[in-house]
Amino acid sequence: MGPDEHGEEGDDARSEGALTTGEVARRLGVAPTTIRSWDRRYGLGPTTRTGGRHRRWAAEDLARLRRMCVLTGAGLPPAEAARLALAGSGPRLPPPRPKELPLPRAAASGRLRAGSGLRMGDARAECKGMARAALRLDTAALDELLNAAIEEHGLVTAWTELIMPTLQAVGRKWQTSGERYVEVEHFLSWHVSGALRRHTPPVGRDLRGTSTVLACAPAENHTLPLEVLTAALTERGLPVRMFGAAVPVESLVSAVRRTGPGAVGLWAQSRTTASLPLARHVATIEWGVRGARRKPVVFALGPGWAGQTARGLRHPPGLAEAVRAVESLVV
Repeated sequence: MGPDEHGEEGDDARSEGALTTGEVARRLGVAPTTIRSWDRRYGLGPTTRTGGRHRRWAAEDLARLRRMCVLTGAGLPPAEAARLALAGSGPRLPPPRPKELPLPRAAASGRLRAGSGLRMGDARAECKGMARAALRLDTAALDELLNAAIEEHGLVTAWTELIMPTLQAVGRKWQTSGERYVEVEHFLSWHVSGALRRHTPPVGRDLRGTSTVLACAPAENHTLPLEVLTAALTERGLPVRMFGAAVPVESLVSAVRRTGPGAVGLWAQSRTTASLPLARHVATIEWGVRGARRKPVVFALGPGWAGQTARGLRHPPGLAEAVRAVESLVV
């Protein structure tokens, strides 16, 4: 993590047990900009500063910020959460583990809504930080955490181990809460999509037989898995044509005939959207000169294809396997 807004704090801060803003942010799983904003807006700053106004966070300062994270994650407005954090009131907090903050639980205070926290068990600190930022609808914090996760771990690992578990936790919360938290899921999905686009490099050279077509099956609207696959393939210099959600059969067939891809990936989130006849038909499409005709290799991507098999149809179980399979075909 980079220096604080006035430069990195000196060794004297660490020798006295104080932490830099960046170190505090990593322990809490929030963005440094969020911590600075809480300081400016609500007076949740450290008790001491260096002569150059550097923030030096002591143990009691960290405890207040932990309480602020729990309260806002449980659904309390930031201003009210800050008031309670400064007063030392609100829900009782469990002892923190090193460099991790337990995920917010439903608080005993009458001001907090029961069941408003996300249950993620022993999920990594980065997942919990993303979940808290999503619950707060904190744009700056969520973007910074997503960018940091992708830059530190790479697209495939960040998606598999951090982003997808967070999305699944938010999705479970929405499903068990009626229409509540729909805005949290939409907010998180939108920012994940933006982070993937920011980390998608320019598309490589596109030759017939070397490109990949990615599309959702007709009536399928879940595009994030295909977006991360697009980003991962282009990161490796492989050309991709991404068509997104609910591609009509005629349009998909036309695109494959016109572009002559070496691979076609069809995403289906549920069995109701997976179409085995469509996959078989796409696998029969030919192009090229007579005597050297070629067909695409079709990948059935997503849980909707479970149990559906056809000769020549490939079903990689995860993102990493899909990347390796496509790469082996078109490189």
